[in-house]
Amino acid sequence: MNDRPSSIDYEGLLACARGEMFGVGNPQLPAPPMLMFDRITEISADGGSNGLGHVVAELDVRPDLWFFECHFIGDPVMPGCLGLDALWQLTGFNLGWRGMLGRGRALGVGEVKFTGMVTPEVKLVEYIVDFTRIIDRKLKLGMANGTMKADGKVIYTATDMKVGLFQE
Repeated sequence: MNDRPSSIDYEGLLACARGEMFGVGNPQLPAPPMLMFDRITEISADGGSNGLGHVVAELDVRPDLWFFECHFIGDPVMPGCLGLDALWQLTGFNLGWRGMLGRGRALGVGEVKFTGMVTPEVKLVEYIVDFTRIIDRKLKLGMANGTMKADGKVIYTATDMKVGLFQE
Protein backbone atom coordinates (compact mmCIF):
# COMPACT_ATOMS: atom_id res chain seq x y z
CA MET A 1 0.00 0.00 0.00
CA ASN A 2 2.71 2.44 -0.95
CA ASP A 3 0.19 4.98 -2.29
CA ARG A 4 -1.81 5.17 0.94
CA PRO A 5 -0.86 7.23 3.99
CA SER A 6 0.34 5.35 7.09
CA SER A 7 -1.32 7.93 9.38
CA ILE A 8 -4.35 10.20 9.05
CA ASP A 9 -4.95 13.51 10.82
CA TYR A 10 -8.30 14.90 11.98
CA GLU A 11 -8.95 16.74 8.71
CA GLY A 12 -8.39 13.49 6.83
CA LEU A 13 -10.86 11.71 9.12
CA LEU A 14 -13.45 14.41 8.42
CA ALA A 15 -12.83 14.05 4.67
CA CYS A 16 -13.55 10.33 5.05
CA ALA A 17 -16.78 11.13 6.94
CA ARG A 18 -17.86 13.34 4.03
CA GLY A 19 -17.20 10.54 1.53
CA GLU A 20 -14.21 12.31 -0.01
CA MET A 21 -11.50 9.79 0.86
CA PHE A 22 -12.82 6.55 -0.65
CA GLY A 23 -15.79 7.94 -2.59
CA VAL A 24 -19.47 8.15 -1.71
CA GLY A 25 -20.97 4.69 -1.19
CA ASN A 26 -17.70 3.28 0.09
CA PRO A 27 -16.37 3.07 3.65
CA GLN A 28 -17.07 6.31 5.52
CA LEU A 29 -16.37 7.24 9.09
CA PRO A 30 -19.22 8.83 11.03
CA ALA A 31 -19.12 12.58 11.50
CA PRO A 32 -18.64 14.14 14.93
CA PRO A 33 -19.82 13.64 17.57
CA MET A 34 -19.95 9.92 16.64
CA LEU A 35 -16.41 9.99 15.25
CA MET A 36 -14.67 8.49 18.27
CA PHE A 37 -11.00 9.32 17.60
CA ASP A 38 -8.92 12.34 16.65
CA ARG A 39 -6.23 10.73 14.51
CA ILE A 40 -4.96 7.44 13.14
CA THR A 41 -1.31 7.10 14.07
CA GLU A 42 -0.62 3.79 12.30
CA ILE A 43 -2.37 1.76 9.62
CA SER A 44 -1.18 -1.18 7.56
CA ALA A 45 -2.29 -4.11 5.43
CA ASP A 46 0.50 -6.38 6.67
CA GLY A 47 1.35 -5.30 10.21
CA GLY A 48 -0.05 -6.35 13.55
CA SER A 49 0.58 -9.56 15.44
CA ASN A 50 -0.89 -11.72 12.65
CA GLY A 51 0.76 -9.90 9.74
CA LEU A 52 -2.69 -9.20 8.24
CA GLY A 53 -2.93 -5.51 9.04
CA HIS A 54 -3.60 -3.22 11.94
CA VAL A 55 -4.82 0.24 12.92
CA VAL A 56 -3.89 2.41 15.89
CA ALA A 57 -5.87 5.56 16.67
CA GLU A 58 -6.10 8.08 19.50
CA LEU A 59 -8.75 10.20 21.18
CA ASP A 60 -7.78 13.21 23.27
CA VAL A 61 -10.13 13.11 26.25
CA ARG A 62 -11.55 16.43 27.41
CA PRO A 63 -13.99 16.89 30.30
CA ASP A 64 -16.41 18.66 27.92
CA LEU A 65 -16.89 15.67 25.60
CA TRP A 66 -20.62 15.32 24.82
CA PHE A 67 -21.19 11.94 26.48
CA PHE A 68 -19.85 12.95 29.90
CA GLU A 69 -22.71 15.42 30.36
CA CYS A 70 -25.41 12.75 30.02
CA HIS A 71 -23.75 9.43 30.97
CA PHE A 72 -24.22 9.62 33.93
CA ILE A 73 -25.27 12.84 35.65
CA GLY A 74 -22.97 13.15 38.64
CA ASP A 75 -20.96 10.07 37.58
CA PRO A 76 -19.48 10.84 34.13
CA VAL A 77 -18.13 7.89 32.17
CA MET A 78 -17.72 7.16 28.46
CA PRO A 79 -20.33 4.57 27.39
CA GLY A 80 -18.73 1.22 26.66
CA CYS A 81 -20.63 0.93 23.39
CA LEU A 82 -18.81 4.02 22.07
CA GLY A 83 -15.44 2.37 22.60
CA LEU A 84 -16.62 -0.76 20.80
CA ASP A 85 -18.04 1.37 18.00
CA ALA A 86 -14.67 3.11 17.61
CA LEU A 87 -13.02 -0.28 17.13
CA TRP A 88 -15.63 -1.19 14.48
CA GLN A 89 -15.13 2.23 12.82
CA LEU A 90 -11.40 1.56 12.53
CA THR A 91 -11.94 -1.95 11.21
CA GLY A 92 -14.14 -0.64 8.38
CA PHE A 93 -11.79 2.27 7.71
CA ASN A 94 -8.92 -0.15 7.17
CA LEU A 95 -10.95 -2.04 4.54
CA GLY A 96 -11.53 1.19 2.60
CA TRP A 97 -7.90 2.18 3.02
CA ARG A 98 -6.98 -1.15 1.40
CA GLY A 99 -9.08 -0.17 -1.62
CA MET A 100 -12.13 -2.33 -0.96
CA LEU A 101 -15.47 -0.89 -2.05
CA GLY A 102 -18.91 -0.85 -0.46
CA ARG A 103 -20.70 0.61 2.53
CA GLY A 104 -19.29 -0.56 5.86
CA ARG A 105 -21.48 -2.33 8.39
CA ALA A 106 -20.58 -3.81 11.75
CA LEU A 107 -21.64 -7.46 11.70
CA GLY A 108 -20.81 -8.65 15.17
CA VAL A 109 -18.30 -9.29 17.87
CA GLY A 110 -17.38 -12.49 19.68
CA GLU A 111 -16.65 -11.22 23.18
CA VAL A 112 -16.17 -7.83 24.81
CA LYS A 113 -14.56 -7.38 28.22
CA PHE A 114 -14.51 -4.14 30.19
CA THR A 115 -11.88 -3.88 32.90
CA GLY A 116 -11.78 -0.10 33.31
CA MET A 117 -13.48 3.17 32.40
CA VAL A 118 -12.89 6.41 30.58
CA THR A 119 -13.67 9.26 32.95
CA PRO A 120 -12.98 13.00 32.51
CA GLU A 121 -9.67 12.51 34.34
CA VAL A 122 -8.30 10.32 31.51
CA LYS A 123 -6.12 12.23 29.07
CA LEU A 124 -5.66 9.82 26.13
CA VAL A 125 -7.55 6.83 24.74
CA GLU A 126 -5.73 4.54 22.33
CA TYR A 127 -7.52 2.05 20.10
CA ILE A 128 -5.70 -0.90 18.51
CA VAL A 129 -7.25 -3.13 15.86
CA ASP A 130 -5.35 -6.26 14.86
CA PHE A 131 -6.72 -8.18 11.87
CA THR A 132 -7.13 -11.94 12.05
CA ARG A 133 -8.72 -12.49 8.63
CA ILE A 134 -9.43 -10.50 5.48
CA ILE A 135 -11.82 -11.71 2.78
CA ASP A 136 -11.59 -9.73 -0.46
CA ARG A 137 -13.80 -11.55 -2.95
CA LYS A 138 -17.44 -10.87 -3.73
CA LEU A 139 -17.75 -10.86 0.05
CA LYS A 140 -15.66 -8.09 1.61
CA LEU A 141 -15.07 -8.83 5.29
CA GLY A 142 -12.57 -7.87 7.94
CA MET A 143 -12.22 -9.85 11.14
CA ALA A 144 -10.13 -8.44 13.94
CA ASN A 145 -9.42 -8.25 17.63
CA GLY A 146 -9.44 -4.89 19.34
CA THR A 147 -7.95 -3.27 22.41
CA MET A 148 -8.76 0.04 24.03
CA LYS A 149 -6.35 1.73 26.44
CA ALA A 150 -6.93 4.67 28.79
CA ASP A 151 -3.69 6.48 29.60
CA GLY A 152 -1.76 3.37 28.61
CA LYS A 153 -3.81 0.85 30.62
CA VAL A 154 -5.89 -1.77 28.78
CA ILE A 155 -9.55 -1.24 29.72
CA TYR A 156 -11.52 -2.96 26.90
CA THR A 157 -10.81 -5.98 24.75
CA ALA A 158 -12.94 -7.25 21.89
CA THR A 159 -12.42 -10.50 20.03
CA ASP A 160 -13.73 -11.62 16.66
CA MET A 161 -15.04 -8.23 15.52
CA LYS A 162 -16.57 -8.44 12.05
CA VAL A 163 -17.14 -5.61 9.58
CA GLY A 164 -18.42 -6.16 6.05
CA LEU A 165 -18.66 -3.96 2.98
CA PHE A 166 -21.84 -4.06 0.93
CA GLN A 167 -22.70 -2.62 -2.48
CA GLU A 168 -26.35 -1.66 -2.28
